[in-house]
Amino acid sequence: MKKLALKAISLPKVHKEKPRFTLPQGIKIPDREKLVRMAFLWPSLLGVGIFFLLPMLVVLYYSLIDNPISHNFVFLDNFIALFNNDAFKTAATNTLTFSAIAVPLAVILAMGLAILLEAKIPFKSQFRTFFLSPMMVPVASVVLIWQVLFSHTGVFNDFLSIFGVTPIDWLKSEYSQIVVVLLFLWKNLGYNMILFMAALSNIPRDLLEVADMEGASPWFKFVQVKLRFLSPTILFVTILSLINSFKVFREVYLLTGDYPYGGLYMLQHFMNNTFRSLDYQKLASAAIVMAIAMVIIIGVLFIIENKFGKEKQNGII
Repeated sequence: MKKLALKAISLPKVHKEKPRFTLPQGIKIPDREKLVRMAFLWPSLLGVGIFFLLPMLVVLYYSLIDNPISHNFVFLDNFIALFNNDAFKTAATNTLTFSAIAVPLAVILAMGLAILLEAKIPFKSQFRTFFLSPMMVPVASVVLIWQVLFSHTGVFNDFLSIFGVTPIDWLKSEYSQIVVVLLFLWKNLGYNMILFMAALSNIPRDLLEVADMEGASPWFKFVQVKLRFLSPTILFVTILSLINSFKVFREVYLLTGDYPYGGLYMLQHFMNNTFRSLDYQKLASAAIVMAIAMVIIIGVLFIIENKFGKEKQNGII
């Protein structure tokens, strides 16, 4: 019986632990969350490198050589020739003038419309739909509408003829850039307005209520409360409008062709015509100059917004 009892009692098995692999000091295995983030991030970084950085390096290389056959470095000679080119100077002047007029108007008018539609006014939804409708219209249809309005035999001239005004070919006159500015505003105001309306809805209501209790005027509330909270949106809308002002070439090209009236000859016309003539060095130099100008302008805007944002955080309200 004792032997059977001893056999029935079994001692627990002792498992020997396998030696664990230890990494050298200073090396850490990234956790699973970091690996997932990197797995989603790397395709984007690869795409930016292949489709943006690599072409920019190629463009920079072409701007520093004499031609694609001999590949002799000429350094800044292409840029000097570019700045001495009359067509480039005309296109750059027209583009800067157009952007300097159209971009501030697109920002200020969109913000004003958003503040107006924030109030309780009749036909509020109809106004919003009216300003958003141009976003649904194709570019070709927009061009057709503008030709009907501003051609030599267009609706606008028919209206002015009632008052005895001589018909004007608006797209081939000194007023041509004003027509394109109106086209730009009509096309972009709706989207900018929606962005400002979203930003206005995120302003803390308690700040506005405190300002009302203290007897603050509407102008004080706009400058000291709303404008400071709108500063990131103003920056974003300004950059977006600036980019869209460079893309207005599509509408102008469809309206006027390769060589429009002098006031409508934009940088995109210059680059398009330069590409057709296979002058890659001039084209690459112009692209580098445009890229540098855009980086400088956006950098200045970021500095201004950053300073304005710090004032908001420091409690100037």
